[in-house]
This record gives sequence, structure tokens and C-alpha cells, in this order.
Amino acid sequence: MKETLYITGSGRLSRKDRTLRFDREGDDRPRYVPIERIQDIFIFGEVELNKRFLEFMTQHLIPIHFFNRYGHYVGTYYPREHYSSGHLLLRQVMHYLDDERRLTLARKFVAGSLFHLQQVLRYYIRRGHSAIEPLAEEIAGHQARLEELTRVPQLMQAEGQAWEVYYRAMDAILDGTEFAFVRRSRRPPHNALNALLSFANTLLYTAILSEIYKTHLDPRIGYLHETNFRRFTLHLDVAEVFKPILADRLVIRLVQKKQIQPKHFTATLGGIYLTEEGRKIVLQAWEERMKATFHHRPLKRNVSYRRLLRLELYKLEKHFLGDAEYVPFRARW
Repeated sequence: MKETLYITGSGRLSRKDRTLRFDREGDDRPRYVPIERIQDIFIFGEVELNKRFLEFMTQHLIPIHFFNRYGHYVGTYYPREHYSSGHLLLRQVMHYLDDERRLTLARKFVAGSLFHLQQVLRYYIRRGHSAIEPLAEEIAGHQARLEELTRVPQLMQAEGQAWEVYYRAMDAILDGTEFAFVRRSRRPPHNALNALLSFANTLLYTAILSEIYKTHLDPRIGYLHETNFRRFTLHLDVAEVFKPILADRLVIRLVQKKQIQPKHFTATLGGIYLTEEGRKIVLQAWEERMKATFHHRPLKRNVSYRRLLRLELYKLEKHFLGDAEYVPFRARW
């Protein structure tokens, strides 16, 4: 089974026959990984690589995602679009330029997001957090009015209001720990919980981007998020459906199990960021989550969460081609 290769230290990446070689600074023992085992690469350290290495990645259709020293996404080396389809691209553009079609898709992404916000809260209500039940009902109220909204900015505003309610609930769930939201902050994150959530969201965004590369979809065309001069937007749309059940659940579990602690953060440049040790803990937990399987009711078989992301993209392909209307995934616990 192919997997993501995470490079957290500094050094040099190079090709050695049919393997990837990583020489880490201060370590005389190179690390070798067979190319057949790699599906994508996440680079967090200061890493040197050359054109020959990039040609090797292109040959094997492996995207490389780059992050700065604070864990912020910088950009992606996207090999040539091996699966690109002119016909599907035209269909994607048609759905963007048609206001009604775009609104329909945007509404579906928001509906999927709000459904999962409620699912997460209900999960913790069943485990004794009854005080957050009114907050789950408040989010349900935001979801109930989505069909009344006739513009994409209105949908984004409704979703933002629902997330504000959800963050209050998360503070209640994590009450008694050393972590709290207070308020959502991103660039820079103003406290440890914001830093942790931002990093988990970034991993989700980038994982979806890798999966888009393996489909016929064009990642530059988003529907909820404005298609503009930003390089990619479709992965941000799809991530709305999965953030509550993948990123948020991961964050809550890491905090409650005390796998992540205040010592795993550092204050710099006016913000709070994960240390390298903290990032390694999150990356390991994230990869375990992506490999974990669950019973997919429509397919009547077990699939991994990484595979689930690809299946969601296939549903979008069918929607654009007119084969089947897109229905966002709904987790059932």
C-alpha cells in the first residue's frame, strides 16, 4: 500500500536507482524509501533537491507539498496533469459560470459541513457533554435555512456563524484541559489550540489536493471558495465536508489523551506554533487516521479515510458529467 512520506528535518533528497534517498543533516545514515511505496511527499524541513529528482517524481506522478518552518502550506510541485480531461474541465467551468449550478454545489458543501458539525457534537453529547446540546440545535437552525440563501457569500456567512457556535462547544468539550479557543485565529494563530487546528486543517487540504491529482478534476476551480488568482480552490470546497470529522476529531483526541501538551508549542513572530516534535506527533496521528478503515454503507465494504476522500472526488466527477447528482458524504456513528 502506498503512503505519504513526511520529511520533518533538514537535508537533501535525491534519487538512488528506483528509491528515494534522504540525507538528514547531522545523520550519517541515509534513509531509503522504494518509489513504489510513495504516493506523495510532505516537506517541512529545509530540504535540497535537484531537477533530476523532480523528473523522477514526475515520472512516477508523485506531488510534493512544501511547508515553511511554522507548518504553513507554501506550495505544491504538481507533476504534469496525467489524468487531465478537456471535456471535464469544460464541464467544471460551465458549473462555475452558471450561477444556479454554482450555488447548488456551494450549498451542498456547506450542508455537508454543518451536518458533520452536528454529528461531532452529538458524539460528545452521548458521552456526557449534555451542556452543548443547545449549541448543536443552534447549528441545526443554521442548516435549516440554507435553502433560503440565494448567493454564495450568504452561504459562507451562514457557515461561518455555525462554526462560531461550534467553537464554543469545543471549548466546553475540552474544559478541564490546558487548551481553549477563546476565538478563532489563523495567521498567526494566537494560542495553542488554534495552532493545532490550523495545522490539522492544512494536512486535510493538502491530502485532498493529492487525491485530486489522481482524478480528472481540475483543482483550480472552486465553487464555495471563489475561483481567483489563488492557485487551487476545489480542495478547500471538499475539505468543508470533512474538517469536523477528520481534522477536529483528531485535534480533540490528541488533547484529551494528552498526546499534545503545551510543551509542544513555541511562541514566535507574534503567534503560537507547533514545535518539530509536536508536528511529528500530529503527523503520526494523522497518517494513522488516514489509514484507518470504516464500513462504508453504500459500498457495503470497508474503506480507508484516504480512500474516502478519493470517492468524494469521483462523485463530483459524476456530478459534472451529469451522471449522478453530488451528495456529500455523511458519517453515521
